[in-house]
Amino acid sequence: MKIESLPLSAEQPTRKTAPRRRARVIALSLLAVALAGAGAYALTHRAAAPAQAAAPAPAAAPVHELSVRDIARIEARPLAVTLPVTGSLTPLSQATVKSKVSGIVLSTAVQEGMDVKAGQVIAQLDPAEARARVAQQQAMLADAQARLALAKKNMSNSASLLKQNFIAQNAYDTSANAVDLAQAAVDSARAQLDLARIALADTTIHAPLSGVVSRRHAQAGEKLSPDSPVFSIVDLKHLTLDAQVPASDIPRVQVGQEVQFKVDGFDGRTFTGKVARINPATEMGSRAMIVYVDVANADGVLRAGMFAKGTVVTEKSAAHPLLPIGAVRQDNGRDVVYRIDNGKVVAQPVKLGLRNQDEGLVEALEGVDAGMTVLAVPLDGIKPGSKVKLPGAKG
Repeated sequence: MKIESLPLSAEQPTRKTAPRRRARVIALSLLAVALAGAGAYALTHRAAAPAQAAAPAPAAAPVHELSVRDIARIEARPLAVTLPVTGSLTPLSQATVKSKVSGIVLSTAVQEGMDVKAGQVIAQLDPAEARARVAQQQAMLADAQARLALAKKNMSNSASLLKQNFIAQNAYDTSANAVDLAQAAVDSARAQLDLARIALADTTIHAPLSGVVSRRHAQAGEKLSPDSPVFSIVDLKHLTLDAQVPASDIPRVQVGQEVQFKVDGFDGRTFTGKVARINPATEMGSRAMIVYVDVANADGVLRAGMFAKGTVVTEKSAAHPLLPIGAVRQDNGRDVVYRIDNGKVVAQPVKLGLRNQDEGLVEALEGVDAGMTVLAVPLDGIKPGSKVKLPGAKG
């Protein structure tokens, strides 16, 4: 039996060529994957470049615009610490003029509100009775003087008789004693005459001091008795402010301290005075003490009884730069203010002195000068380095 071998077909791979074809396919696949990755990377970076180029620049620091109330321009002047006081004005000198003698009022020369000078005639009483007394005392004086003359003549005669031993010593002593009695009568009569003349002079009533008539107590035709009031006069050139001060604050008050006060109705005008005296006892029913303040009232605009409200200057410093208390801040245990320098906020250390809580000011001993501009109050978002714009600044 004959076996024949058929020839291999050209389309069927041989055993040697099959592995080669498989390796080629794998290599081609890897190459395609690498090319795809490279293309994707190129597309990704090409798209990111324009995006990065179009990103916005970082934002600029904001500029804070300030108002007039946010800032303070430093000025240098003395600072005073004060204590509030209130009280009424009373005349330093005042008098109620009274009649020294009895009599009928003939006339009154002044009325309420009129100025008078010391020694000016302000009322006249009927002098008829006083003149009669003067005449009576003059007659009594003349009688006493005549009796004295007679007693002296008798004593002279007694002396001559005594020398001739015509009378005893007792008789001479009696005549001498009569002279002494007559002399005493003359002195008494002269004194009574002086009193009568004074009473006559007192019928004319004079002003005891210069001032203003505050009240007229008597009218023409009235009968006055001794010590009857006629006029009340007050001296308005010098007044006293009776100011009440709490007893706890009295140690701060000293004689000579300046007082400033205001009175209603004078359009904010400020008056001044000085502490003259301090009452050593508290007022009944209160814990306040009276401080007496001398007030010069040369123009006479102030009146007795007006209510005054003011302050006593208990401490006063020399001229230094003054800061608003609200402008002072704490930074690591030190006092600083935020000053404005070329549109930027700068922390400036300061050394503080006297404080006035009522005015809201504090004295700056070191660190700042007059003319500087500082932040007067704390503002949110503003700190050292912040840019600011002052009121009225351009740009």
